[in-house]
Amino acid sequence: MTRQIIPVTPAAQQTAIDYRALDVERDHSGTLLDGLQRPLRDLRISVTDRCNLRCTYCMPREIFDENHTFLPRSELLSFEEIERLVRQFIHLGVMKIRLTGGEPLLRRGIEQLVEKLARLQTATGAPLEIALTTNAVLLARKAQALKEAGLKRVTVSLDGLSDVTFRRMNDSGIDVATVLDGIAAAQAAGLGPLKINMVVKRGVNEHEIVPMAEHFRHTGIVLRFIEFMDVGSSNGWCMDDVVPASEILGRIAGRFALEQVEPDYGGEVAGRWRYADGGGEIGVVASVTQAFCHECTRARLSTDGKLYTCLFAHNGLDLRDPLRRGENERVLTNLIAGQWGQRGDRYSQLRQEASAQPARKIEMSYIGG
Repeated sequence: MTRQIIPVTPAAQQTAIDYRALDVERDHSGTLLDGLQRPLRDLRISVTDRCNLRCTYCMPREIFDENHTFLPRSELLSFEEIERLVRQFIHLGVMKIRLTGGEPLLRRGIEQLVEKLARLQTATGAPLEIALTTNAVLLARKAQALKEAGLKRVTVSLDGLSDVTFRRMNDSGIDVATVLDGIAAAQAAGLGPLKINMVVKRGVNEHEIVPMAEHFRHTGIVLRFIEFMDVGSSNGWCMDDVVPASEILGRIAGRFALEQVEPDYGGEVAGRWRYADGGGEIGVVASVTQAFCHECTRARLSTDGKLYTCLFAHNGLDLRDPLRRGENERVLTNLIAGQWGQRGDRYSQLRQEASAQPARKIEMSYIGG
């Protein structure tokens, strides 16, 4: 397709964005598109590279041990810097922010960042949706404050209901009850609809699929099963460890009748299913066996201010340096638009070819899951 420069929308004009200097494609409505015609809609922000668990699929202890060097505080984006960058992403079409990590609740004063972002509106004047993904170890004590700061939704990572399985996955002394207390606190605070993410790894926790489904039925919580992915370069991924979405659904359907549900919106990562008896809904994220790259609308901002356009990326665009040099909004927004405009990422669709020529990928704890 021949690219053309389309006049700037009124929302973008408010920040004096100079698209004349860019080869940026937009659709008929003025929406910024990447090289595969995908709009920019979601931004995931890693607010810390630290975590209080050592999950084997994310931060294996043999790599992230007591000798591992985390980023010094001076290299992390400040809340004011995050807010300023988010404003530029909004002008380019972002409607939803998800705060991640590491473990985002380890970032001191995280409620203050939520409060800053909750004041912002999308380019159409709608409230900006603010969500957060957490392991819930600290959620019981923070849920109410997060809600009062303006957080809308929480997604909790929980990979099993038995302490033995849970600790085998997260390699820590934390028990399941701590996470369940956090989930209960989030529900009580009104942080919903609440979702639970369960990463399923062959030979480790697939026996917990049905018990997890049984536990969260009739609770109003959406349980999502995630195929074990080759994120980063330290988790020892191989295809033999993947429990395919078809098997996950088969196990649950053997116990409860399921009906497929249409996606809520374009680019939704989880296939949706509901219990035929009205017991609620589950989701399956099948990025290994059923790649959905063609619908991906997500960008990621690392803890130290680098923009990544794929979870499986190798390199990112440094936004912290121009930010701290005092560059104006036009420059920052043009940098973001230029990076998105040339985006052609579709790793999951090309996974087999990528495996044949492996390259070191950035770790999930650094850019957020």
